[in-house]
Amino acid sequence: MGDVTLVVVAGTTETAAIDGISAAGADPDLRVHTPSADLEIVASGRPGPGSPVPVSPGGCPTPAVVTRAVRELLGPESLPAEFVDAGLGAPTAAATRGVGAAPGGDVRDPEPVPGAATVFERARSLAPALAASGSGDDAGGDGTTELLVAETIPGGTTTALGVLTALGERAAVSSSLPANPIERKRRVVAEGLDASGLDPGGAAGDPIEAVRLAGDPVLAAVAGLLVGCADAGIDVTLAGGTQLAAAAALARHAGVDRRLPLATTSLVADDPTADLPALAGDLDLALAAADPGFAEGDHPALAAYARGEAKEGVGMGGALALADRARVTDAAVRDRIAAVTDRLLAERRASDGSGDAEPGGSTPTDGGDRR
Repeated sequence: MGDVTLVVVAGTTETAAIDGISAAGADPDLRVHTPSADLEIVASGRPGPGSPVPVSPGGCPTPAVVTRAVRELLGPESLPAEFVDAGLGAPTAAATRGVGAAPGGDVRDPEPVPGAATVFERARSLAPALAASGSGDDAGGDGTTELLVAETIPGGTTTALGVLTALGERAAVSSSLPANPIERKRRVVAEGLDASGLDPGGAAGDPIEAVRLAGDPVLAAVAGLLVGCADAGIDVTLAGGTQLAAAAALARHAGVDRRLPLATTSLVADDPTADLPALAGDLDLALAAADPGFAEGDHPALAAYARGEAKEGVGMGGALALADRARVTDAAVRDRIAAVTDRLLAERRASDGSGDAEPGGSTPTDGGDRR
């Protein structure tokens, strides 16, 4: 399968608190904990003390469950993971590397990411160490590994839309829920650009300005990593959907012209509101979409994914692609996802004494995005 290190870049943005924008957490108060808990689930298979199990208001578990399931099937030693704190809003028990990021502001603010340049440059410098870590050679040199770069940030498709609009790229993003509130996101982004004094396309060729005025700190960090990988000749695959495509757009506007694979799920690739195949074509991204047959499973979590909830995030599509590359059957992936979900929810009930329902409840009708 080759040497691959999963890198999950995690952060928060006040954009997630806008009504109807994000469903990454059961309610707005819990949403700030979602990225921190996602890292813990990918790292150890369970949230740390004080971290909630991230679920949507409809009961769909976080995509981190899928990524964790694949890590367990492959063996954690076969898919080592690194975590980058790009503006976490709550503590995490997972070991992280910092890039000097603070939580992002509301995309409607005049300057939602004032530290974009610092985050970008520190992430750029971090790329060689991340590639060396998976090979056990922290000193660098020839002991490098391919990086599979993922994200977790509630409200991130809206800030991705902001960046794409600021760059003058195709202004379409996905949603993790069946009803994509794309017009609501466009209104939010338009309000933000107006507050920043930036016209659509006004940051073309200036990726740091696009993030500073219309993005989030995770996008700054991922774009910096992509540029750092290009500088050092490190192979990298983007594990995600339209948010990672927005990060790729930033890298293109920073001068990166090398091949960039984008590994996502069929749930995102087939979303007509996102138009991801066209965006990938615009940006010269090698798009691959994984489909583990969620609809063929009989577990409530699988049914929720099949309905279009939590279409992507936390490296879900990239992890599924690795499972396929390792010839793990779709049935084995589905079974492990169900087992990880059951374990998480059983531990949550045991810890808080609640009788919370299994995943698969009703889907919010006003839309929103998992990321």
